[in-house]
Amino acid sequence: MNMHKTVDTRYTQERELSWLRFDSRVLDEARDESVPLFERLKFAAIFTSNLDEFFMIRVGSIYDMSLSRQTHVDSKSGLTPAEQLQAICKTVPGMYKQRDKIMSQLESRLRSCNICNLSMEELDGKERKQVERWFRNYVQPVLSPMVINIHHPFPHLPSKSLNVVLSLRREGKRCFGLVPIPKTLPAFFQLEENGLRYLLTEQVVLACADQLFETYQVEEKHVISVTRNADISPEDEDYDVGEDFRDHMQKVLKRRGRLAPVRLEVQGEPSEELLTYLCQRLDLPRAYVFCAHSPLAMGYVFGLEGKLPPESAAALCYPKYTPQWPAGLVKNTPLIPQILRRDALLFYPYHTMEPFLKVVKEAASDPAVLSIKITIYRLASTAKLVEYLAAAAENGKDVTVLMELRARFDEQNNIAWAERLEEAGCTVLYGFERFKVHSKICLITRREKGRIQYITQVGTGNYNEKTAKLYTDFCLLTASPAIGADAAAFFQNMSTSNLRGEYEHLLVAPYGLKNRLLEMMDEEIEKARRGKEARIFIKVNSVTDRDLIDKLAQASQAGVQVTMNVRGICCLRPGVPGLTDHIRVFSVVGRFLEHPRIYAFGVGKETKLYIGSADLMTRNTERRVEIACPVWDPAIREQIQHYVSLYCGDTRKARNLRQDGSYEMVPVPDTGAELDVQAYLMEEAVRESAQAPAPPTKGTGKGKGLLRRLMFWR
Repeated sequence: MNMHKTVDTRYTQERELSWLRFDSRVLDEARDESVPLFERLKFAAIFTSNLDEFFMIRVGSIYDMSLSRQTHVDSKSGLTPAEQLQAICKTVPGMYKQRDKIMSQLESRLRSCNICNLSMEELDGKERKQVERWFRNYVQPVLSPMVINIHHPFPHLPSKSLNVVLSLRREGKRCFGLVPIPKTLPAFFQLEENGLRYLLTEQVVLACADQLFETYQVEEKHVISVTRNADISPEDEDYDVGEDFRDHMQKVLKRRGRLAPVRLEVQGEPSEELLTYLCQRLDLPRAYVFCAHSPLAMGYVFGLEGKLPPESAAALCYPKYTPQWPAGLVKNTPLIPQILRRDALLFYPYHTMEPFLKVVKEAASDPAVLSIKITIYRLASTAKLVEYLAAAAENGKDVTVLMELRARFDEQNNIAWAERLEEAGCTVLYGFERFKVHSKICLITRREKGRIQYITQVGTGNYNEKTAKLYTDFCLLTASPAIGADAAAFFQNMSTSNLRGEYEHLLVAPYGLKNRLLEMMDEEIEKARRGKEARIFIKVNSVTDRDLIDKLAQASQAGVQVTMNVRGICCLRPGVPGLTDHIRVFSVVGRFLEHPRIYAFGVGKETKLYIGSADLMTRNTERRVEIACPVWDPAIREQIQHYVSLYCGDTRKARNLRQDGSYEMVPVPDTGAELDVQAYLMEEAVRESAQAPAPPTKGTGKGKGLLRRLMFWR
């Protein structure tokens, strides 16, 4: 049977190509003249980092599937893994060319600001001596150049490490050399003159590599980087019964760097002979080799930012923004009593994370607090939250932390924090073998005057104090007894490995979230069929779950107005006549990474409104522990509705997804008034914070008029 014919692709698209189009959207920000010049360079770096992770995770995963004897057909595109890989390899070279073009333009513009990425050929005599001295004294002593031959076989190249490869000749014989660039070296060398004039370390090694092979004729040399498959799923690994899970994770991390290559990047224009040699040694098909003129690793950009002269930073970077204290909470006053009186919503990074951290800190020393329970997926390398949880345990509170050790690329960090928490006396749980715990929930239990009180925090993002300044996310704090009771049941179920627990109000994956979302979509479909107004609004990072995609298409066909703010991957194609023509999908890419998840069903006061941790991806809805929490407080509902209306009205950073899977600019309204939602929310947060401790307002002047024009619900 031809499996391709069983997949309906009339309104869906291939996931990986959708992701690549999203990354191209990131590259568009590097092209945008309205973005400060150095920020554009950072967007080019983010594009590069995104592409690295795409190959490590997605291409690695598809490559593994392509080796399987079991036939697999993608449910959104009808493609086999081999066909998906072909489509990726066909698309990516054009993205490299676009980045090279943009980088050339940016570097040229930055030079006019005396920020120069130099080559050795551009240096004068004095500067050249500086660089040669640095190379001789600090770089060369830690290099390990090698000629590859029968006595020195081709070495293992760690994923994303930089290396200089050379084509050598001696006595008429061709051979190859390699110089790995240790990660202990700095990313660049800054010259002593005024301004920010620097050389990338790999370019210095490349220029001086001839000195390392004095007895050979160097015919060709290039910087290369190998990307390896990093798609390890520890829950699928075999490990001894009773083996400590932390020890198991340490072994898994060691394996990650040695997995099969999935990409080779070469800077410059190498000969076919050299490429053939490298492909043979890496056992890598030629289609997975990509040549570029831009730097192969661009993490150095973020190191440059701190070295910019103050006047350059002011002219070339975004104006500094400080997350604000929310107007709805009184500063310098105990917060737990305030939360017990009314719910509060923080919207990072417009609001600071401090109120939530202060609630945990207060709970650590509050005599009425009995316990603190929390799920943790990612933390910053420095975390006040851990200090406060440890203090609570040391103060005799019952502190339970469900720590997910398998948060990709944060495993080592989480292992270290888990050990710190255990040392302080916290009970640390490690989740489940086949299900990652991705939920963001914290429960504080108090006993006051003989009554049990709950303060529940539910978020859309991690308890990461660093990314809370870079990602947009919601943090809901509520003293609702009903939500608290569900949260208490949730933690009891997690501690007893009961994933099928039932809840009155919380939607909990893997068994209680997806079905309820489908039911609420069905309710809107039924309303539309009865001629009533019906709406669905969803804000997530990705949409890939086929069941939910089909239900949304069904809703469109019934006449439900569906609006979706999807940051990245969206396998649903909107606007297909007769199928998805009542669906609008738009993406916002700006200064901050969009990360909240909102699910709203209905119109006006009858709207069922949830925030949560899950994207509409099968991995989230069926293979992770996720939580969505209803929002009942009228003021908080109005606050979220206000945010949604602003996002739906963005004309600067939003792009509409077209039915062919590409993006287009959002039309500017007839009034000519443009809106950058993130810029507006920063201004609004500053304005409202200045009004504290007064209760939050709906906005004044221009903001109120804008709200009336954009109101999504009525």
